[in-house]
Amino acid sequence: MLMAGASFLWLCFSPGILSVFALGFSLYGLPILVYRIHDRFYPIKEGISYLQGKQYSPWWGSHQIQAIYIAFPALETLLRLIPGAFSGWLRLWGAKVGKGVYWTTRLEISDRQLLEIGDDVVFGHGIGIYAHAIVPRKGDLRLYLKKVKIGNRVFLGGGCRLGPGVELADGTYVPVATDVYPDRKI
Repeated sequence: MLMAGASFLWLCFSPGILSVFALGFSLYGLPILVYRIHDRFYPIKEGISYLQGKQYSPWWGSHQIQAIYIAFPALETLLRLIPGAFSGWLRLWGAKVGKGVYWTTRLEISDRQLLEIGDDVVFGHGIGIYAHAIVPRKGDLRLYLKKVKIGNRVFLGGGCRLGPGVELADGTYVPVATDVYPDRKI
């Protein structure tokens, strides 16, 4: 955030190609680079783990790197306005995204690297995809991580929320405002 702020000030006081590049890199390039380095040394593993205690949680570190896009969704909304850019963006994070995917401008994805999306998928307005769930358990926080898998030609109605481990088969239609709970297969 400090680099983005400094780049923005540089752009304001000295507009030019270098200041524009620095702002773009600080908002889009640096987080990907940091995530890739983090993932090299601390890969995320699906399953159950605990967040409190002395052991480092790779998911927590990864989530903090992605938090800027959850806090400021307009950064990714800009990418959704350019055909193919958002799918390419998700692939940089490690997601598997097919061709012909239609992304609406309002969408929340909390774990970009834990997605598998087929071809010709349509996302409705205000969808949330969460490949993690956290619940209090015996004085600790239990984390459950599992990929969200969406098949080919799936249509997700507006306001749907998908939990960890959800699998939607080819040709599935998910009605408006449907919550698909963890590990459901439709």
